Order: sequence, then structure tokens, then C-alpha cells
Amino acid sequence: MQNTMKVAVMRDIGKIEIEERPVPVPLEEEVLIRIKSVGVCGSDVHYFTEGRIGDYVVKPPFVLGHECSGEVVEVGSRVKTLRPGDRVTMEPGIPCGKCEFCRSGRYNLCPDVVFWATPPIDGTFCEYVTHPAGFTYRIGEGVSFEEAALVEPLSVGFYAVRRSGIEPGQSALVLGSGPIGLVTLLVLLARGVSRVFTVDIYALRLEKARELGAAEVANAREVDVVEWVKELTGGKGVDVVFETAGSVATTQQTTEVVKRGGKVVLVGLPSQNRIDYDIIKVIDKELDVLGIFRYANTYPGCVDLLNSGKVNLKALITHRFSLAETQKALEFAHQNKAESVKVVVNVD
Repeated sequence: MQNTMKVAVMRDIGKIEIEERPVPVPLEEEVLIRIKSVGVCGSDVHYFTEGRIGDYVVKPPFVLGHECSGEVVEVGSRVKTLRPGDRVTMEPGIPCGKCEFCRSGRYNLCPDVVFWATPPIDGTFCEYVTHPAGFTYRIGEGVSFEEAALVEPLSVGFYAVRRSGIEPGQSALVLGSGPIGLVTLLVLLARGVSRVFTVDIYALRLEKARELGAAEVANAREVDVVEWVKELTGGKGVDVVFETAGSVATTQQTTEVVKRGGKVVLVGLPSQNRIDYDIIKVIDKELDVLGIFRYANTYPGCVDLLNSGKVNLKALITHRFSLAETQKALEFAHQNKAESVKVVVNVD
């Protein structure tokens, strides 16, 4: 077992350097994992290009990356559920386990959660990490490490769909066909919701949505989305609308495209904290507006979906880079949204 590892370290805004650091040692309830694949998340790109997201500010040196998979190479003395050689995916947020939110099962709201690549916690663009065994999940032999890394974004879609309560026979609109929009589509289809419509401004992403099973797709640059939805639903609107683009315009659009008594699920993060929102329509239509913050209790279900082949995460991956090319991967994801969906860094 080597004593040092390579780490892609953010030294400044827009600057990544490969450094050598000691390999971490697992505590008694942790496992040591050799990282295999890491997905590039929109939050990674934001931190890389802007140095902050809201109140979270990067203070270099800092390590990005939290969508990951790997192989267990060592286990702590009290770990009974995992062993060296296990192929795993890891839930990146570790809650305190003691607060009211943790005790009630909504541990995603824990104020003391420790989450990879959220300042000041280093992430997983590196060769090895330690992680609690209780938040580390085995994956099937037929699942690639690249797919397993995408269980994290899949969990966001899984949680959003579960929180919406949507049922087969109802209709859904997904605003945004980036990675989060597409995994939301996949979970909806796996749940038996067949009338799923998707919107984006990039042709490639709409092609992916159609390939994965969207009933109808629309390019917001070419059609009036509100009128398009009315045509598809006989003027009523959809039962549930999922906003995943993080756009002010699409967030404002949600009250227009949802039916009376329907639900609005806000998943994406707009670039500004406060926006104009039609509260009168929320009241008049008696809408339920739901916020989504990460996820809770989703990894077992998502791993099951992946292991059973009910979701096709492989189709989302459009570009691959090595750990040495982490800077290129982040730059590419930032600059080429029209030509990419999901960028993955393969560590070995």
C-alpha cells in the first residue's frame, strides 16, 4: 500500500494543480476507498469559476468533487458490512445524527452536516478517501464505476420525485434537461409516470431526453413553452412541474404551466436569492410549492434502480477526463454546455 496519493487541488479561482498528499487512514467505523470515477457537478464548476456559492466561499487550497465511486481497500476495526475489494458508491453528506432533523429522518436539513466539496470540506478529486461505512453502498458487478458515481445526482431526482408524490397516470413537466433534469426524467419513468415532457435550450440535451423516454420535448428558444404545455394538456397544465435548470425564467414559468391544485417542485438554484414570483397564481390555483435540498434516505433505492437496470445513467456521460486533466474537465463542463451532458473524471 502506497503512502502518498495524487490530489487535484484548487489553488485559486480557475486553477487546479496536481499535488502529493498522504493517504488517509480510516477510523474504526470508516473504510478506505480507492476512487475510480468522479462526476463533475454544477457546484464544482461554480466553485471553480467563481469561488463561491451563496454563503459558501472557497478558501484555497481546496479539493472539489463529490459524485464518486470506488473500491474498498481497507476497513476500520468495527466495520462489519464491507470488506476489501467491494465496489462501492458513497453518499457525500454525513449528518450529525443527533439534531431534530436527523432524528426525524430529514437529515439533509442537518445544520452540522459535513458534505464533500462544500467549503471547508475537501472533496474527492483524488486517489483515496476515507468514509463512514454506513454511508458507503455496494454496487452490482454489472454496474460500471462511472455509472455508480452518478448515484449522487440520481439521488437528487429520486428525492424530488418522491417528495412530489406523483403517481402513474399523472403528467409531469421537467424544466431543464441537464444532468439533474435527465435523472428526474429517469426516476419518473421508473416510477411509472409515462407522460413526462421536458424542456431545454440545447439540442443535444433534448435528444438525450427523447432517447431516455420523454413523451415530448421542446426547445424553449423555438417555442412558447406555456402554450406548448397547454396544447399537450388540453389547456389544463401538468400535474407536477419540476424546475431543474436553476433559471429565473423557468422558475417564474412554473406557476403558468402547472394545473390548478398541482405541485411545483423547485430543484434548481437560481443565480439570485430573490426573484419576482406570481404568488397570486400560487394562491388562486392552490398550488403546493416544494423546495428540494439535496436528498435523504435515497441511496439504497437509487442503488437498487441502478443494479436492476431500471435507469440508464451511462447515456448521460458524454465526456471523460483523467485525474491529471481535472482542470480541463472543469473548464470543458463550464464552456461546452451545448455539446455535453455529464463530464466524468476517471481516476485510474
